[in-house]
Amino acid sequence: MTCFFFSFIKFMREHLPVLVHQVLDLLHPQSGKCYLDGTFGAGGHTRALLEADSDCRVVALDRDPATHPHVEKVKREFGDRFTFYDLNFSDLSQLADFGFAGALFDLGVSSMQLDSAERGFSFRLEGSIDMRMDPRSGRSANCFLSNADESELIKAVRDYGEEPRWRRVVRAILDARGTPVLESTTRFADLIARTVGRQGRRSGIHPATRTFQGIRIALNDEINALKSVLSCAFNKLAAKGVLAVISFHSLEDRCVKRYFKRLAGRPEHLGDHRPQDERHREAELLTRRPLRPDGEELARNPRSRSAKLRAVRKEAIAV
Repeated sequence: MTCFFFSFIKFMREHLPVLVHQVLDLLHPQSGKCYLDGTFGAGGHTRALLEADSDCRVVALDRDPATHPHVEKVKREFGDRFTFYDLNFSDLSQLADFGFAGALFDLGVSSMQLDSAERGFSFRLEGSIDMRMDPRSGRSANCFLSNADESELIKAVRDYGEEPRWRRVVRAILDARGTPVLESTTRFADLIARTVGRQGRRSGIHPATRTFQGIRIALNDEINALKSVLSCAFNKLAAKGVLAVISFHSLEDRCVKRYFKRLAGRPEHLGDHRPQDERHREAELLTRRPLRPDGEELARNPRSRSAKLRAVRKEAIAV
């Protein structure tokens, strides 16, 4: 495994998959088994699974056309052990495949998206504000900022971005309509930084981080997509199959944590006072607390700092 890991990291040095050791430990690729990668991206986790066992198979999904060159590379190397579908994971129910020994969803924005100025995800690179996971469909972030009603902006900035000064930010967006500010990533980031002020720097992150994050989540309907895919993916697992999710945002992690607790027959949150006979155990919690990157991974890949990995194993028979 050690030799595999270092050769793998050398190949993937520009697009490092997050928590790859932990993912392999949890999914434990085995000969003759098939695994689902619901967020292919640059193919890092898919490649790790295929290289960990010479006879396992992987089915992967992704809606971003930028993944296609990476898909072709993996196809050339692994042949019919790898199958790819150009599909949003929220449409997983359309997939006929089932009986997976493991399923993985990495909810982070990939490096190829963040490092591409024209995709408009990053406030550090000058470009048009787009932020669509699939640039072939839907409205861009510029369109959203210019046309969304105030309640939509509040939901994006306050609820999804968890920006404490959301009122100021929403007002600044409304006031900037009709100007070039809402067309440029860096200009919009500067507007947010001026609006949030010094208070936004206390956490050590850029003042525009929360707002950019909230707009991206709203634009791509990421929370609703996550809620819909969790149960579908769990139902597609074979008995003793493992469902693993890597999240980077507290709202995503909360959805995953509560769903996994429900599967394990545990209270979902502090206000869940249902009697035990109303709970149904369908899975075993494999991570009572989320797994996080260690110091070595953080040094190698600083973008992994907020990653949290949770997993459950499906019971052979629901009890």
